[in-house]
Amino acid sequence: VQLVESGGGLVQPGGSLRLSCAASGFTFSRSAITWARQAPGKGLERVSGIYSDGSAYYADSVKGRFTISRDNAKNTVYLQMNSLKPEDTAVYSCATPDRGALVRGQGTQVTVSS
Repeated sequence: VQLVESGGGLVQPGGSLRLSCAASGFTFSRSAITWARQAPGKGLERVSGIYSDGSAYYADSVKGRFTISRDNAKNTVYLQMNSLKPEDTAVYSCATPDRGALVRGQGTQVTVSS
């Protein structure tokens, strides 16, 4: 099982980024994928998740600004982030359950700053 995130970077407040989570080594179309973030000095915060049927959930802190989606043909989950705020600055990582454990990628840095 492998998850590789990409798409992070430096963006100004109010800007947008789209993160990607490329998956391999498991039956992607049947798996739920979650996005979480960790800001410096803080714990891991679950941001969003998408189930195999396409249903999704969001943390209150990102609801209305972030949109999660999946492309089963490409084994990839996306996190579209709009109206970014400085408090969205964090390392963003995706994860999926695998045999009772949670496998997480290495993450991608998102920095929101002017």
